[in-house]
Amino acid sequence: MALDITVDVTAATPPYEQIRSQVAGYVHAGLLRPGDRLPTMRALAADLGVAVGTVGRAYAELEAAGLVASRRRTGTVVTSRSPAPAPVEEELRRAATDLAAQARAAGVDAETVLAIVRAALRQPAG
Repeated sequence: MALDITVDVTAATPPYEQIRSQVAGYVHAGLLRPGDRLPTMRALAADLGVAVGTVGRAYAELEAAGLVASRRRTGTVVTSRSPAPAPVEEELRRAATDLAAQARAAGVDAETVLAIVRAALRQPAG
């Protein structure tokens, strides 16, 4: 599976945390399963336009959380599925499913929907 990871270098959240949270989200959602390989640090860094150390820190945090393991010959692989998500995450998942269905019915493409959601997430709370 190709990971759709993005980094906003202008965001207040550090790039390594953006990477970590997105990969953890894929694991939480079951889109990355035990045994799945993550991209190499060098490849992901090149794709995102960040330093290899940035991706390395994200992977180290994921490893410390027990979600991945770095292995010499196989690279970084998912080791386990994280604990059940909190109720708010389940509610957000349902809302995302509803949004996806609404977008499909309206003929709105995935990239447009993602751009709308990203823009909404960047807006200050209130």
